[in-house]
Amino acid sequence: MPPQRVFALPRQQSLLLPAVINPFVQDTKLTKAAIMKCVLLGIFLVPVRAILLSLVLMVTWPVAVIITFKHPLKGAVAPMTGWRRFMCRRVMAALGRAYYFCMGFRVVVKGKQVSSSEAPILAVAPHSTFFDGIVCIVAGLPSTVSRVENLATPIFGRFVRCLQPVLVSRKDPDSRKNTIQEIDSRAKSGGHWPQVLIFPEGTCTNRSCLITFKQGAFIPGVPVQPVLMRYPNKLDTVSWTWQGFSSRTLLLLTLCQLYTTVEIEFLPPHIPTEEEKKTPALFASRVRETMAQALGVPVTDHTYEDCRLMISAGELMLPMEAGLVEFTKISRKLNLKWDNMRKELEGFAAMASSCKGGRITIEEFARFLKLPVNPPLEELFALFDRNGDGTIDFREYVIGVTILCRPANTEDVLQLAFQLFDTDEDERITREEFTALLRSALGVSDLNMVKLFKEIDADGSGFITFSEFQAFATTHPEYAKLFTTYLELQRYQAIQEARPGDLELASPNCSGEKQEDSTSDKKDD
Repeated sequence: MPPQRVFALPRQQSLLLPAVINPFVQDTKLTKAAIMKCVLLGIFLVPVRAILLSLVLMVTWPVAVIITFKHPLKGAVAPMTGWRRFMCRRVMAALGRAYYFCMGFRVVVKGKQVSSSEAPILAVAPHSTFFDGIVCIVAGLPSTVSRVENLATPIFGRFVRCLQPVLVSRKDPDSRKNTIQEIDSRAKSGGHWPQVLIFPEGTCTNRSCLITFKQGAFIPGVPVQPVLMRYPNKLDTVSWTWQGFSSRTLLLLTLCQLYTTVEIEFLPPHIPTEEEKKTPALFASRVRETMAQALGVPVTDHTYEDCRLMISAGELMLPMEAGLVEFTKISRKLNLKWDNMRKELEGFAAMASSCKGGRITIEEFARFLKLPVNPPLEELFALFDRNGDGTIDFREYVIGVTILCRPANTEDVLQLAFQLFDTDEDERITREEFTALLRSALGVSDLNMVKLFKEIDADGSGFITFSEFQAFATTHPEYAKLFTTYLELQRYQAIQEARPGDLELASPNCSGEKQEDSTSDKKDD
């Protein structure tokens, strides 16, 4: 029996799995005792709190109308001054505290908030719930970033206008640029404008880690004061994530608690270095590291685009978590945009449609490629399977296709493959030539060969031209890598026959290095 080729591959550490696999899931388990407690308390607390909240809103709305009377509806050319600013920072802030008190929130403030001139921007994390708005009340109603549509919301639209928010419009193609310019203008006003409060994560998580910070708060290059939020409660009734309880359920559960504790901690301002001023991504990363250390949680490279991929995975009948790839890291290292990732997800879904859990086994991998399980396929699968658990998830699939398969899909490789099939050198592959090689090389059954031949023969002419061969390889890059893997195995066996035993004496590390060299199409960090 010939010695087996070593599959162990040194993996790029930066592409290994993150410390937290899914920060967008809320997995609170309600025991029977917790449900009974909520029901018994809720019978009394919910009606009382609903009445108190209504009374506070009845007072708050006319105050907000007075503050914003004859004030610009959209955009703000100048900050509020005089009686408007006094009523906003004092009266509205007091009413906001009363509103959250009526909901049962107990607020614990740590650290000291600095002035707008010392730190024009407040960066708040982790962002995990719609209740996080309480930090605006505690911080004295600073400016926020809000969608234009929020201004038209009944009642709460008036409250938003009191904050003089930086407005974002989905309909305006220049909205992102204008938003960054407005944040920059306010941050560099020398304390003329109130502080700008931003949730740099851009979406809600379960507070198990800090995901990628968006750069908007860090582009101005001014001091930023990090603000931490914690909800140290025995039962989590606040986390509002992409997978978990709905907003109505969370609101009802929170109203059924005797009290809900929230801790808000102001850390010392982070004054950027010259290097950080020039590189907002570095500035954001270092602020995130500081906040993560204070919270005692890891950081990951997930972002809002991962949430969009989760939704797409659900639409493709995959488990939602199958779409999580740490988009920031993967897109940067593999030079992939979201649209490209979405197309890869469609390809993965086609392969994983028959399996549960969104993970592909080697049998399903072989079935999709219409090939039997053979040494070349096993080696290709091992290259995809980065954690060695015997399955491929979407993250491993994207890395494998991009690093391994697409670089192998060069015109030289395709020409070599085409010539190997085209035995009579007439620049076209007949069905007999096609089946002869696949049967001898990969052990493909006649039925699968017929299906595969028809897929490649796009015009149904009965033979395959190089253009058809190339077009199929472009949309099915796995075959190109499978072909190169087959050739590598042939060379390996030829060397063994010429020098038997030599390679058996090689150390595992050397074997791994040789394997990595042979797959020279892997990208370096």
